Parts: sequence; structure tokens; C-alpha cells
Amino acid sequence: MTTSIRRSATALTLFAALAGSTAMTFAPTAALAVPAGGYGDLVETLSPAVVFIEVTETAQDAQSLADALPPGFPREELERRFGPMFQNQQDGQQPPMQALGSGFIVSKDGYIVTNNHVVDGAETVKVTLNDDTEYDAKVIGVDPLTDIALIQIDVGHDLPTVPWGDSDTVRPGDEALAIGNPFGLGGTVTSGIVSAVSRDIHSGPYDDYIQTDAAINKGNSGGPLFNADGEVIGVNTMIFSPGGGSVGIGFAVPSDLVQRVVADLQDDGTIARGWLGVQIKPMTEEIASVLGYDAPKGAVIEDVTANSPAAKAGLEDGDIILTFSDKEISDVGDLTRAVADVTPGSDATATVWRKGREMTINVTVGDLAKKAA
Repeated sequence: MTTSIRRSATALTLFAALAGSTAMTFAPTAALAVPAGGYGDLVETLSPAVVFIEVTETAQDAQSLADALPPGFPREELERRFGPMFQNQQDGQQPPMQALGSGFIVSKDGYIVTNNHVVDGAETVKVTLNDDTEYDAKVIGVDPLTDIALIQIDVGHDLPTVPWGDSDTVRPGDEALAIGNPFGLGGTVTSGIVSAVSRDIHSGPYDDYIQTDAAINKGNSGGPLFNADGEVIGVNTMIFSPGGGSVGIGFAVPSDLVQRVVADLQDDGTIARGWLGVQIKPMTEEIASVLGYDAPKGAVIEDVTANSPAAKAGLEDGDIILTFSDKEISDVGDLTRAVADVTPGSDATATVWRKGREMTINVTVGDLAKKAA
């Protein structure tokens, strides 16, 4: 990801107003204030369920790396001047690569949530608990589209867990705590606020990030973002960093989405997502004005895939989808997520604006995995 370190992922409140010539400063309420004495008690309670992850990636064949160079790449000339680009070992392999990340325990029997990019390509995954005990972990399942992975360790006894929070209720300005393993230092806590919600940074079809200014750095990937009640509201996933370090712009996958993905992975290690079969674009300001809307909303169908669920249901080019499965569609991302949330094979209802009138269309949602295959 161009806005993040390879293994890095993911608050300040100042509020004043002037009324006439009188300055008024609004003191934080008890709900927004840092607890008396700080977050020590809360962190002490949460830390045992936050883990540190060390990954050994599968060694890559040197010839495979060379074959992956683009046509016309001046490899021979560069190697003549600067030496071999790919140092072959006796077995023709590059040495295995090490990577660090974080995670958190969500079940007493050792299920751990982290980022897909932390364990992607892993040959071995080692988990270190808060008490410095180490265990080998197995990857239960991954979801590259949301960058979430589920791994598990077997320790022979119940493990501490952290509770899920409701990310749908999170607001800009809410307190946020991040616990993780930046730069392999071990348990590290940073605090800040939620800077924004529903942030689309154009990294994929399911962008809906919580943005925070709690410091996130390399090694924090996969770690939890907590609210002031000690509930997980997100999984720290990436940062925006022109220079490579934290500049106070970090992104976390919302907990409501993570819980759905984790439940699916825990079931059978795979993700089942709905598929509609349309190409869509945002409504323009001009169309919104003609329809009498204050602002653009909905998703405009540009093309309907032949023999797709959309085609079979009777959706047409030019239709504007306003709701899907009882969810309002404000933009194209809303439709992508709403369709994905429907269990393949289930029926859903779409409210559509077509040629001057609103109509309801029933759709039997398809399976994205089978479509992709």
C-alpha cells in the first residue's frame, strides 16, 4: 500500500467558540476527559489479551525474482556495475524474511485477530503473549479485501480476551487507545482521538476506515484500537506517512466489519460475499438537481453483466439504486458493502429510481467467490 509501510498499520481535542466579544471555553465532560491518574488501570486490564506476532516469510527463489523483472530492465548492465541483484544461496533461495505485527485474542481457546498483510506469505507464525511466553500459531483464514486474518494458538488453558465495541456509534472526537508492538519494542500504548469515520482512502472496495491520530508505527499492524471503555472499535491497519513514521494519520478497519469477517473465517476459513453483477458510478450533481435531491446519492448502474443476479432480477443500465437490503445507498461504496453483506443465495430488495419513478426490485444475490472463479 503506497500510503503505508509494508508492515505498518494503524487522538487531541481543542474546542473554543466566540459569542460576540466574549470567549467561551468548553471544558471536557467526564465522558471525554482522560481518567484521573491516566489510563493505567484500563491498559493493565487490556494488555494481557494483546499479542505480538513474528512471521517468517517463505524464501523466494532467486530466479523467480529475476523472471519477474519487467521487459527491458537493464539487469546485466546494473549487475556489471554494482554486482548481483539477487544473491543466490547454495539452494538458489533468498534468505527467509522476518516481519513483525500485532494482534488481539478474541476467544478463550486462542483465536487471534490480526491483519492479512502481517501473515501473508508466512512460512511460520510465532505469537508472544504479554507474559513473554511464545507459541506457534496456525493461520485459520485470511481476507485480503478487508486485510483481516484469523490465527490460532493452543496453550492448553483459557486465555484473556478483549470485548468488541460498536464501531457504528464511534464519532470524531471520541477517545482512542492503540496497543501494539511498534518496531518490535514490545507492549506500547498510544492515545488520541478518532479523527474521522467512514474514511475512503481508495485502497480497495471495502474502504470504510476509522481515522485516528493515536500514534501507529511499523509493527502496530493488526493491533486493536480501543475506545475509552476498553472495547475494540477497530484493527489498526495502515498509516499515511510521507516520511515513513507516524504523523498522526492512522487507519483502522471498523470493528463491526471485522466481527463479520472473523465469524465467517472461524466457521470454515473462507469468506462468503454477495455478488450483484453491475458496474456502477456515483450520481452527478446534475442528476441530483434534476431529481430534486439536495445532494447526490445512490449508485448509478453503468452496465449489467449478462446472466448475473442483477440481469436475472431485471435491473437495467441507468437505474439508480437508492437502497439495498434495507440499507440506504449514499455512494457506490455503500452498495458494494451492502451487497457483500448479503449471504449468497439469499433474496434482497432494491429500491430503484428508473425513468421518473421509484420502484422495488427483488434480487437473489449471487456468490462473489464463484463469480471470481
